[in-house]
Amino acid sequence: MSSGAEVIELSSDDDDEPVPSTTALARRAPSSPPDVKPRLLADADVKPLLLHPPGYGALVPVKTEEPVPVPVATASPPPRALPPPRVCRQFWKSGDYVVARRNPDADAPGGRNRLRINPKFLHSNATSHKWAFGAIAELLDNAIDEVNNGATFVRVNKFTNPRDGNPSLLIQDDGGGMDPEALRRCMSFGFSDKQSDAFIGQYGNGFKTSTMRLGADVIVFTQNQNNGVPTRSIGLLSYTFLMETGCDDVLVPTVDYQYDLTTASYIQMLRHDQKLFSSNLRILLKWSPFASEAELLKQFDDMGEHGTKIIVFNLWFNDDGDMELDFNSDEKDILITGAHKKVKTNKLEKIATQNYISTRLRYSLRAYASILYLHVPDNFRIVLRGCDVEPHNIVNDLMYRECVLYKPQIAGLTESSVITTIGFVKGAPDIDVQGFNVYHKNRLISPFWKVANNSYGKGRGVVGILEANFIKPTHDKQDFEKSALYHRLEIRLKEMTYEYWGLHCHRVGYDNKSLSKATRALNRANHMNAGSSPISAPPRLLAANIPTSSCGIPRLSASAAREKINSLGSHSNSKMGLKRKFDSYAMTDNADYDGQNHTDGVDVSQRKQFSEYRTLTLENDKLHNECLQYEESEKQLVMKEQKLRSEIAEANKKYQELLKELGSLDVKEEKS
Repeated sequence: MSSGAEVIELSSDDDDEPVPSTTALARRAPSSPPDVKPRLLADADVKPLLLHPPGYGALVPVKTEEPVPVPVATASPPPRALPPPRVCRQFWKSGDYVVARRNPDADAPGGRNRLRINPKFLHSNATSHKWAFGAIAELLDNAIDEVNNGATFVRVNKFTNPRDGNPSLLIQDDGGGMDPEALRRCMSFGFSDKQSDAFIGQYGNGFKTSTMRLGADVIVFTQNQNNGVPTRSIGLLSYTFLMETGCDDVLVPTVDYQYDLTTASYIQMLRHDQKLFSSNLRILLKWSPFASEAELLKQFDDMGEHGTKIIVFNLWFNDDGDMELDFNSDEKDILITGAHKKVKTNKLEKIATQNYISTRLRYSLRAYASILYLHVPDNFRIVLRGCDVEPHNIVNDLMYRECVLYKPQIAGLTESSVITTIGFVKGAPDIDVQGFNVYHKNRLISPFWKVANNSYGKGRGVVGILEANFIKPTHDKQDFEKSALYHRLEIRLKEMTYEYWGLHCHRVGYDNKSLSKATRALNRANHMNAGSSPISAPPRLLAANIPTSSCGIPRLSASAAREKINSLGSHSNSKMGLKRKFDSYAMTDNADYDGQNHTDGVDVSQRKQFSEYRTLTLENDKLHNECLQYEESEKQLVMKEQKLRSEIAEANKKYQELLKELGSLDVKEEKS
């Protein structure tokens, strides 16, 4: 086991457990059903798994035992209803926690000197997620990362708790799954196997914060074949269990199974002894939605050969006492209760604003998931309640698009280059939308981030998209760390908004005072004749856009294009009289600004050539970066192919050995 954060199994030979305090018993007695004993772990005579902080080693030496074929229970007794939870069901009020006893191993050698994690930390750690959809996004990130292990889908759906009939949240993928050790690391704090830049997750805390933010309890089913022998593992992280028993440490009951070739079935995998396995299993059956071992194992039936299934149950309520996640209003979506409040109006601009994705993503998981990733991996599906989530590319919503290359610098050193696409959203200025969608490693961090003050309408309708990998997101991936690079980016995006506004605001009906009086009068006349809404603008205005794709445009080398750009820039920069810094390689996708000479002394043909060469240069850089990414992907696929071929060779070798061994056996056929 890694020396990072460890999940340690401790067994005890003591038959008696410490009796909880009288106060604790009095607190729980009124709502305890008659068949529940007042003992803390409810028939569990052995401690379950312990979730310890990083750096803590094993306290009790444990010898490795070979798995013993133990038959799996097949009978399914009638489910026994759980006792009414005494945990407050409102998330922001459920942090009160009373410790009923000390941990039994506190008196063990070295027990007093080790660090423990109070179960209240599960709740306080989850408060980093202010938004339920942000917590769900963390679990989607884990599934996306499994693309490297062959994942082709992630499924998000409603799951009905068989004990009480209440809705739960199910998230399932067909990735590589986790072996017993990996599951324990997943449920530890601060441990992460994802050290490569290819992964979204990095901190090793997302699973705990996200699941505990959505509900009080989560059970994980995972199946894995990486080590040659298929394994199945089940783990329970339950705030309800910890609070009901008054534990002063985070206990995580976990059981494992492995495939047995002789019986062609899964048998109990005893990592230590049968007593510990039975203890963990009893806790799982009492505090999970499943009342028998057979019901637990049935959850693997739809998982294929590998994958992970997460069920979050005892979902939190909002401050009004309603379940925070709404499964009933839309059978194809999951909504946030109370967040979907449309104002009844006949004004088209308000209706357009309410229906646009910038508003819908606040309460609709389908809308949020559609823009959560800049590029969804090929052959990967996000399936929400039985229907695929169609990716929504915000770039396609923009008119009069322009691309700006931004090179952030700190102490004179260039960190990286970022291409920002900016434009007016279709429907502007009637639709009240503004801001930049900032991604980090393909993942949306800040949707419609308002960086500019749109007083007097300035900046209204201006939307941008960029991927900023040079700044770090916060642990909940809903914002960025407020570093110097972050503040420089904010300032540049604000400048970018005002620069774009000054160049294009007249195209959506605003009076651009930087233009000549004659041009302003002509623009007003055009909008009066065509209507104020840019959706009904004359076709010639929309047809003037040059597509950002390089198809149909003569190819030029990057060096030749830059040389031409520099010569044109030095000639025209003094004439334009604009604030825009052309050394940032600004590029617009409109050909000639509606065919009008909007700035005195500017040669229209030269501006057109300038825009075309800027387009070619940026497109060339973009294609070059894509080629590098494909080359890197090719290397990874080749390595994966070699690994698979090696595994196949090992499997064939083992198969031949088994055949040889079978042939050497003296098997006599019985005569009938």
